[in-house]
Amino acid sequence: MGIGENGHLAFNDPLVANFNDPRKVKLVKLDVTSRQQQVNQGHFSHLDAVPQYAFTVTIPVICSAKRIFCLAPEKRKAEVVKDILYSPISTLYPASVLRQKSQATLFLDTNSASLISK
Repeated sequence: MGIGENGHLAFNDPLVANFNDPRKVKLVKLDVTSRQQQVNQGHFSHLDAVPQYAFTVTIPVICSAKRIFCLAPEKRKAEVVKDILYSPISTLYPASVLRQKSQATLFLDTNSASLISK
C-alpha cells in the first residue's frame, strides 16, 4: 500500500483515520491533498476528475496483516516521511502507526528518504 503526501495510509486520511476502527472496510471522503496527489501522479488529468470518495481497508485490518509492505517514493513525500518517522504516533500522520508493527516494512527511494537523519 502507499503512504500519501498527507501521511495517509491506504486512503485513511488524517481526518478519517481511526486506530481502533471496528470496521474492516469503509467509505471515506478524500481530502484535497489526497485528491491532488492522484493528479500529481498522473492518475487523473485535473482535480475535478478525481472521485471525492474511496473505499479503504481500515487501519486495524492493515495492522493485523502478517506482512505489511508500504511504499513512499518521490521527493514530494520527503517531508511526510520525516514526520511519520519522527513525530508522535497519531492520526495526524496515520502511517506513523506502522512504527509499532514489527511486520511492517517501509520502502523509500533516495528522494523520499532525503530528510531522514542519519
